[in-house]
Amino acid sequence: MIRNLSISGFFIVFLTLVSCSSDKEELFLEGTLARDINGKEIVRSNVIACAASNEDPDVVSIFVYPREGASNINFYETESVEVDENDFSTYSKGDASLIDVFNGYLLKYEITPIREKWVIVTFEEDGKTHLSNPIRLKQIAKPTEYLPQNVMLDDSGVMPIFSWEDGTIDDSVIYFQVVSNENNDLLSGTYTVDQMFQYYKLDNVVLNITIEEPPTLVTNNEYNFTLLAVSEDNWVNLFAEVNFTLK
Repeated sequence: MIRNLSISGFFIVFLTLVSCSSDKEELFLEGTLARDINGKEIVRSNVIACAASNEDPDVVSIFVYPREGASNINFYETESVEVDENDFSTYSKGDASLIDVFNGYLLKYEITPIREKWVIVTFEEDGKTHLSNPIRLKQIAKPTEYLPQNVMLDDSGVMPIFSWEDGTIDDSVIYFQVVSNENNDLLSGTYTVDQMFQYYKLDNVVLNITIEEPPTLVTNNEYNFTLLAVSEDNWVNLFAEVNFTLK
């Protein structure tokens, strides 16, 4: 009798566990971010990513900085902005191929969303799943402005000074600058909250993604300066590219 009761109790517990497991699986639908990170160690706010509408505003680029050792890069998107951006069950895995930017120093996805939405970029690193902050796509309400004329350059020496002005959208909180060479190789990648950067001084740099010590710029060589003005919710308000040659 004692053995029968133990077996009966075992099956009750087993069925209860199966029921709870099934309920949990139903909460985390296949293909959602919640399902894909279930049971994994996650690190939030640890992927550098942002998004911008292209000059063709129907196309949106999602940029990501793939740290050395990052793998299994993906992006997830919601159906619309009318959701809780921190509810991972509302994000479904996106379908697009990665494209090299600055010869692979950065990467991007290009998508054609018909409505505004939230996006999160993820990758694996050191056995953990790292997530970006939610990115608010604004290709309809606030399409990215392409204004190279807003960048001013003092190129009188080998440490040129770049300064700039916001466009009509003035809620940018941080600025990303890239100096690249004529082969499109990234020489320096930096973030400032100031509307000024001098190559290669880090006095006002708040985040530096430059891996190697940048080379000294050479007189008469061609270079490029790229600027992204980014809002608090990681949307690029302004994008500017300026070619320059040191005097």
